Amino acid sequence: MKLWRRKPAALPAANDPAPEAGAADRLLRRLEWTVIRRLDGLLQGDYRTLMRGTGLDLADLREYQMHDDVRHIDWNVTARQQVPHVRVFTEDREMAAWFVLDLSRSVDFGSGPRAKREISAGFVGVLARLLTRHGNRVGALVYGHDLEAVLPPRSSRTHVLRLLHEMERRAHAATDTKAPHHGMTRLADMLQSAAGLMPRRSTVFVVSDFLTEPGWEKPLARLAQRHEVVAVRLFDPLERELPDLGLVPLADAETGEQVWVDTHDAAFRRRFAKLAAEREDALRDALANAGVDALELSTADDLVEAIVRFADMRRRRVRATGAPPRRAGELR
Repeated sequence: MKLWRRKPAALPAANDPAPEAGAADRLLRRLEWTVIRRLDGLLQGDYRTLMRGTGLDLADLREYQMHDDVRHIDWNVTARQQVPHVRVFTEDREMAAWFVLDLSRSVDFGSGPRAKREISAGFVGVLARLLTRHGNRVGALVYGHDLEAVLPPRSSRTHVLRLLHEMERRAHAATDTKAPHHGMTRLADMLQSAAGLMPRRSTVFVVSDFLTEPGWEKPLARLAQRHEVVAVRLFDPLERELPDLGLVPLADAETGEQVWVDTHDAAFRRRFAKLAAEREDALRDALANAGVDALELSTADDLVEAIVRFADMRRRRVRATGAPPRRAGELR
């Protein structure tokens, strides 16, 4: 049912020459014509909600309104005016965004024309290009079984090409179905490595299907204490509900374990859907408890609609909290 792939033996250093035009260049050009051009007309001013800066400059004072953050009340002005006033800040746009990319074997799965890996590459390419066009820098940590590449933040189109090239290299280098399996993804290790490799406060996109060994919740919460974290969860509709296909073989992408299941059995399909729903609820609760924004990306999603949905989600959160971004090291 699936084509499993092995990890590459080595990847080039981040200061190697830019990759030649190839699959990454074709992908980025296609995204620029089919996705980014559409987003230019849809996002408009909502770009500011995609990533928030670390610097804060006092812009204005206004009367306190319901749902404003009480930490921003200016008590001196409040005492003089006898009416609560809050400080309004402008944000420094100069900051870095990091993509923590889970490219383990499980992201190769897709029940339709696109796999989770392709959805990941499309999302990363679009977000990276949108951010670099506005002068922000993007970097990436690429994981397969282990940390395989570190791309320090840069702001050029060539750098976005390099990022997509690394993702494509990982996909093409993992074509050997006889390669040994290394067990489940260790997302906790990925998040701990990310925390050590990001010295300054950044916006961090954790792009993963979250099919991983347990124990990742605390490292994610610790990462969110210092950085603004967005969890981009990849999934395929078939992972939530099985169709009636009769007797079919299923293989665990991470461990290589195989089993035959009778999908014609309605009771089995109900049990599968029930367990999948319980896992979905537990995952959403874990992300909420970690205090991170979450975006779900299906292999059946339209990428433009997904990013507009993401921008709308971010805008609503900013309006609800009324809070400027946290300074480095500040707890929520």
